[in-house]
Amino acid sequence: MRIGQAIDIHQLVSGRPLILGGVSIPHDQGLLGHSDADVLVHAIGESILGALALGDLGKHFPDTDPKYKDIDSMKLLAKIYEMMKERKYHVGNVDATILAEKPKMAPYIQQMRQNLADCLHCSVDQISIKATRGEKMGFVGKEEGMVAMSICLLEEECA
Repeated sequence: MRIGQAIDIHQLVSGRPLILGGVSIPHDQGLLGHSDADVLVHAIGESILGALALGDLGKHFPDTDPKYKDIDSMKLLAKIYEMMKERKYHVGNVDATILAEKPKMAPYIQQMRQNLADCLHCSVDQISIKATRGEKMGFVGKEEGMVAMSICLLEEECA
C-alpha cells in the first residue's frame, strides 16, 4: 500500500467557469489557471502522483505547454490513472475536502464522486468528498480563492 496527500489552491476570478470534480457549477466566478483549474481534481491527481513518488502535476502537465491550455482536468486525471495502472496499483480510497465560502457544494458532491470514481475505475464508495467554508476568514472566507486537499491510499494489484 502507498499513501499520498496533496493540496491545491486557485484564485477566483470573473469570466471563468467554476468546475469542481468535473462538474460545472453555476457561480459568478470561476477558478484561474492554465487548465480548467479544477482544484479538486488537481489535488486528487497530485495525491496519486505523490503516492507513486512521481512528483507533482507541473512535472507531468506544465503550465508552459500550450497543449494543456484550458484542458479538462478530468483528462489529466485519466492520464494519472494510466500511470498508476502501469505501476500495477489501484485506488483503495480517496478522501478530499474542498474549502470554499460559496457556492454551497452539497448539491454537487454526489456527481463529483461519481465522475471521479468513473475516471479512476473504482466504486463511488471509495471516493469521499467533503466541503467546508472559510467562515469569512482568510482568502477562502473572503472569496478570493478555493482550496482542495486530498489523501489517497493506493493498493498494489495482486499478481
